[in-house]
Amino acid sequence: MTMQNDAARAALSDGADGRTDDSRPMRGTSPSHGSAIHLDPDVRPDPTHDARSATSDAATDGATTLPEHFPDTRGEQDLADRAALRRVVGLSTELTDVTEVEYRKLQLERVVLVGVWAGAGGAGSQRADAAAASMAELARLAETAGSVVLDALVQRRSHPDAATYIGSGKVTELQEIVESTGADTVICDGELSPGQLRNLEERLRVKVVDRTALILDIFAQHARSKEGKAQVELAQLNYLVPRLRGWGAALSRQRGGRVAAGAGIGSRGPGETKLEIDRRRIHRRIAQLRAELAAMTKVRDTKRSQRRENAVPAVAIAGYTNAGKSSLLNRITDAGVLVEDALFATLDPTTRRARTADGRQYTLTDTVGFVRHLPHQLVESFRSTLEEVADADLLVHVVDGSDAEPLAQITAVREVLAEIDAAAVPELIVVNKVDAADPVVLAQLRHELPGAMFVSAHTGEGIDALREVIARRLPDPAVTVEVVVPFTEGALVARVHREGTVLDERHTDAGTHLHAKVNLNLAGLLEEYRVATVL
Repeated sequence: MTMQNDAARAALSDGADGRTDDSRPMRGTSPSHGSAIHLDPDVRPDPTHDARSATSDAATDGATTLPEHFPDTRGEQDLADRAALRRVVGLSTELTDVTEVEYRKLQLERVVLVGVWAGAGGAGSQRADAAAASMAELARLAETAGSVVLDALVQRRSHPDAATYIGSGKVTELQEIVESTGADTVICDGELSPGQLRNLEERLRVKVVDRTALILDIFAQHARSKEGKAQVELAQLNYLVPRLRGWGAALSRQRGGRVAAGAGIGSRGPGETKLEIDRRRIHRRIAQLRAELAAMTKVRDTKRSQRRENAVPAVAIAGYTNAGKSSLLNRITDAGVLVEDALFATLDPTTRRARTADGRQYTLTDTVGFVRHLPHQLVESFRSTLEEVADADLLVHVVDGSDAEPLAQITAVREVLAEIDAAAVPELIVVNKVDAADPVVLAQLRHELPGAMFVSAHTGEGIDALREVIARRLPDPAVTVEVVVPFTEGALVARVHREGTVLDERHTDAGTHLHAKVNLNLAGLLEEYRVATVL
């Protein structure tokens, strides 16, 4: 994880050299985030097995050593790139030999988790279970971001403390845990106000990150497309604006003469504070990003309008993060997108063409995963991408059947769907990972979710039945036609096969006799060859 976002540094890079955040050096982050690289002086390269000697040996033997497996799909390539530089625990930062820079590795941040839950009344046990599930999810988020979790602390309160989030007494206890474990980061399971963030860092003397910043950091690591990176940067800057911190009296304050401040002669200073300059620069960058995203949205809307004109039904796959949406897309369409057992492994939407058993064409779109307490900055920034869900003809809502609280996942996803005006889209719930789920939980879900499909994208169980249900739920073309198309119009016959559903086809002396279901546009082109039309 990074304490200062890449987006903020990019927005501020052309300004003065003053810093607006914590002056402590960052530890355990990737080189792409501008941090120091941690090296292990005890790990020395074996000169007989380094890359150069291997190359020379191969040249001497007249043979070239190739990897055992080349990535076949884009998803496999992305996964290989992501796993190319693994993080390890406990590496020293001291560089004793300059040659070790070729064998560097990244050091995991050592974090302590902190949460607050309200346990009172008869529902206290349920709230405790929800708090434990939330903390377990926070631990997975921290590991996905590149951390090792050392300890966790949960404070039982009616509401978070306005000053320190967990209260002054618990802060002292947390400080002892941080010192005893050697942690360098504290992650809070909630969104901290600027005051809470400042107070905790002053007391703990380590970096403090809230849940929102953690999720934004994961999105920044996993975004690959230009649109995805711009959306994440916009969300990061919106999060950062109220949390800019300056250096107090060390910075020059805005001053002027009698007209400006009424202080008179001798009180004029260098001008605006560094903090105000940074804030104005960030606002300019936000405006630029919004303009770029607006242009990208036009391109996406154009593609969407073309599908509407051709009456191609759209199916959107949505659901909780790591529920298996990408695996399901790969299983149905052979898309070959990245699949990884990690939270928010894929961010950029992927659309693939699919066909029903009777030949009807439709599109299947994999969207970004949702999570409890999804930061509103991300929802706003990704609104154009999430519109793929709102404009769909059918929503395939994927649920992780092996999760401890699958019904809570459904509630969290539906809250986000309502926020993006997608609650009215017809929904088909698909419970995935039945091969790894508890049979008792599956029995409960079958009772709670009548009409839901139970599948395993990993083994293929239930996929054929899911395809049939999707085909039944898709909107049918509105017109049934019976035409005789001359043999010279073979392209038109091919288009009927491609865009419609052919019920019957036979060849006659006059041409190709077709009985088919087609969209209105195609029906207009076939009108001159019509034998009979049934609406």
